Amino acid sequence: MNLEQLFLDNKEKTIEGRYLTLESIEPILKRINTDNQLSIIGQSVQGRPIYKYIIGTGKTKIYLWSQMHGNESTTTKALFDFLNLLHSGSDLAESFLENFTFCCLPMLNPDGAVLYTRANANEIDLNRDSQDLTQPESKLLRAVFEEFKPDYCYNLHDQRTIFGVADTGKPATVSFLAPSYNEEREINDSRQKAINLIAGMNEVLQKFIPGQIGRFDDSFNINCIGDTFQYLGVPTILFEAGHYPGDYEREVTRKHIFIALVTSFKILSENVIEINRTEDYLNIPQNKVTFYDFIYKKVKINYDGNEKITNFAAQYKEELVDGKINFNAYIVKVDDLEGFFGHEVFDAREGVYEDEDENFPKLDQKANFCVNKNINFVNGLIKK
Repeated sequence: MNLEQLFLDNKEKTIEGRYLTLESIEPILKRINTDNQLSIIGQSVQGRPIYKYIIGTGKTKIYLWSQMHGNESTTTKALFDFLNLLHSGSDLAESFLENFTFCCLPMLNPDGAVLYTRANANEIDLNRDSQDLTQPESKLLRAVFEEFKPDYCYNLHDQRTIFGVADTGKPATVSFLAPSYNEEREINDSRQKAINLIAGMNEVLQKFIPGQIGRFDDSFNINCIGDTFQYLGVPTILFEAGHYPGDYEREVTRKHIFIALVTSFKILSENVIEINRTEDYLNIPQNKVTFYDFIYKKVKINYDGNEKITNFAAQYKEELVDGKINFNAYIVKVDDLEGFFGHEVFDAREGVYEDEDENFPKLDQKANFCVNKNINFVNGLIKK
């Protein structure tokens, strides 16, 4: 099977980029509502509908939710690509529909999606509200869980560009976690199933993004939804869609999340989950904060009359302006960058730094400056 071609054949072309709101996906939901699969299960804090989409007749029940954090849209895109596959009429689609029943909440936090924030409209992180259930969105997620009684849970997220695969210098394009169910991080039957499935997805993804798959920290926090569902005995898998070089719109990462989803359901439908793949799972290197978006090396600065050769880093802030995400680069670290990598690295070769105010970079200023008066950087990049 050509998984990349499968993605291209089923990619939902009406959605792209990072800013994905309910307005973006409602037309798709209505289009694929071919047999009353779609329902509204409740409302967000600000009164936006939260949709549930159920498809398939199989005995294995899969519960998937995305955009629990409003500014994490990559897995939502991949989820719709997968739903398109289920509607394709292919042999693979028919097999999945016969083997599984899929219950999807494709945008749990529609208010946060509009605001482009992690939290909901009450400024609550829904992924820390699984016990107190103070928010309407949290209550709906839990209510569907209780009603649907899934065999597997898929907790779909994005992660920032700062994460790399251990100290390899490669970005964590996709990361996984089989959440812990107790403080001791023990492995019971439920967690073992999640571990085995992740090992299988990792094995396939390594063919597409070798060395770019990470394993998320498994510290136990019962307030996190994945830990709660694992504690309740349902194998739960955290997906983290991360950075692929140059792919700030996360369209390449989207493909790899789609490939991971398809791979996981092929493994489950073929019943080829090995008895114990814990070692393979633990051999996936851990996520680690090792990246900045930009690193500038060997820059000559003049600070209080003293010349010095230094390094500094800049990071994009994703800022919502007039319904569009702007990536604006700000200086975030000066001097000691040992152990860090840059998605873009510039060697100034001891060229002299200068900006419109000073002869040295300052924290939180826009990354607009020049080197040797003739190499101009605008928003982090060399102006051509």
